[in-house]
Amino acid sequence: MGHDETGRRPPVGVVSDGVELIEDLIYDVGAHKGEDTAFYLAKGYRVVALEANRELIRVCEQRFATEIGEGRLTLVEGAVTDSDEPTVRFYRHPLSTWGTTSDEMVERNSMVAASEAVDVPAVRFAELLRETGMPSFMKIDIEGSDMLCLQALLEFDQRPQSVSIESHKTDWQRIEQEFELLERLGYDRFAVVQQGDIPGMSLRTRKLDGASLTFRFEDDSSGPFGSDVGPWLSHAAAIARYRRVFLAYRLIGAKSRLRQTRVGRKLHGWALRRFKRPLPGWYDTHAARSDDQSAPTFAALSSPAADSNR
Repeated sequence: MGHDETGRRPPVGVVSDGVELIEDLIYDVGAHKGEDTAFYLAKGYRVVALEANRELIRVCEQRFATEIGEGRLTLVEGAVTDSDEPTVRFYRHPLSTWGTTSDEMVERNSMVAASEAVDVPAVRFAELLRETGMPSFMKIDIEGSDMLCLQALLEFDQRPQSVSIESHKTDWQRIEQEFELLERLGYDRFAVVQQGDIPGMSLRTRKLDGASLTFRFEDDSSGPFGSDVGPWLSHAAAIARYRRVFLAYRLIGAKSRLRQTRVGRKLHGWALRRFKRPLPGWYDTHAARSDDQSAPTFAALSSPAADSNR
């Protein structure tokens, strides 16, 4: 689909199937209270932010009233779905980051507290992309439904320069499926990013206009993207990294045998205080194309660590 006679994908900025890549546009899918949207706006991007929880939409409306008025931010209320129904069953949780449409995630979340079921507007992701154009970066974090957004990208010739998704924590087959789909989309460089390190982190970066920016990330932020994350790894190296991550999940994760004992829980608590970070934490996968490291997403990108197993 959409390749020229040499078999190559169209270059960035070329209109194919009527949808153009918009270099100053970012999608924040799962905006929550705007923690990541604030960073993208500070960098000088325009943002389309999707959020299913109406209460959180209201938070963003108040927080970003100026940017909305200037046309720099568009809020989309609703949940991404592949259904033809006008509404989606969404489950709000007392931990607002755990809102989901996934029955599997609802069951997991019930170990902490019960969720409240509400009907929210349905968002057909491909239709929205056709309305706005293709963003240069797409952050996806919608608690169990990230793959719906990636699958929608298969309908397009033009795709984001880079994307990020929250990786699965308990099912190795799901990790392999995520990477298989990312490769189908043309991505061949990957970064495995520990999310427990993001809150409170201070980043020196650049805005779209080249001006310097120092930004401190809030709690519940996904963090940097593009040339501000790394190392960038090959598929094989990223999978090797995740094998080590899953080993840590098995040894000291919430469902590990160690954490089921009183002594193990005490040891884990001591380690949390000692290292001042979640252990083993949780991870996002960033994906990009090695033949598409152009500005702005990959401004001044260092050489990717294509075959590193770090």
